[in-house]
Amino acid sequence: MENQNNVTEFVFKGLWGNKQIELLFFFLFLLSYLAVLMGNFIILLTITRSHLIEQPMYYFLCHLSFMDLCYTSTVVPRLIRDLATAKKHISYNNCMTQLFTAHLLAGVEIFILVSMAFDRYVAIVKPLHYMVIMNRKRCNMLIVVAWGVGFWHSVALLIMVLNLPFCGPNQINHYICDVKPLLKLVCKDIHVVSILVIANSGMVVVVIFLVLVASYILILYHLRTRSSAGRRKALSTCSSHVMVVVLFFVPCIYTYVLPAGSENKDKEISVFYTVIAPMLNPLIYTLRNVEIKVAMRKVWSLMSHSVLK
Repeated sequence: MENQNNVTEFVFKGLWGNKQIELLFFFLFLLSYLAVLMGNFIILLTITRSHLIEQPMYYFLCHLSFMDLCYTSTVVPRLIRDLATAKKHISYNNCMTQLFTAHLLAGVEIFILVSMAFDRYVAIVKPLHYMVIMNRKRCNMLIVVAWGVGFWHSVALLIMVLNLPFCGPNQINHYICDVKPLLKLVCKDIHVVSILVIANSGMVVVVIFLVLVASYILILYHLRTRSSAGRRKALSTCSSHVMVVVLFFVPCIYTYVLPAGSENKDKEISVFYTVIAPMLNPLIYTLRNVEIKVAMRKVWSLMSHSVLK
């Protein structure tokens, strides 16, 4: 029997039902979004205008900041707007576009984090071969692979959702068009589809997270033979990356490993990887990184001199 789709728009229930709380969070999320824009723009400007762009670690960090800007911009502006309006509606086509774009950018970001972990592993475990292994051609290839994997992940998810029938309720218990809250509105048995979603998103995120954890265990093992100064420098860069990975992956695992029919705190937990992590990433990398601080001072000093002239 052919799938019927009688829904032309969806209505978000949002994060909270209380209007006063929503107005409070309107200002909080607005400030958070401005912090995301400012923090990641500063990282991008500092790296691209300094010698740091030549180093693989900062090359990947530059791409990560760009992904944070793009990913947050697909979600947060609409969330801010919806917090200030009575009716939180989105057309079917815009909903599918947001679903595709958010998963594409999140998929790319995940594999950029993998590339950053690989970079740190090579730098610490194979330092003599670092520049040969992590040449610019290979770095570019890793970015292309990240975009390729992110694209196929989001295309597979979008095709799956487009083939589902939405023929009645259209209220999404969320603030974004994500696959799990959409599955709850499907007017057919979603058992098989739910398993496919867990395989496509949940299990992939778990496996990648475990691989990242294993890579950092190996890094710690190899650091035993380093001098105390060498260990401190390596741990400083690695600890920043570990914090970013945990902030992003742990909420994602919670959200996508559990089946669609289960009652959980998906929409509240998702705030961590849509708003909080992109906001904190620039702080994590700048506060614990001397090279970025020095480069930042030089870049802004040069910019201020050029403005004065």
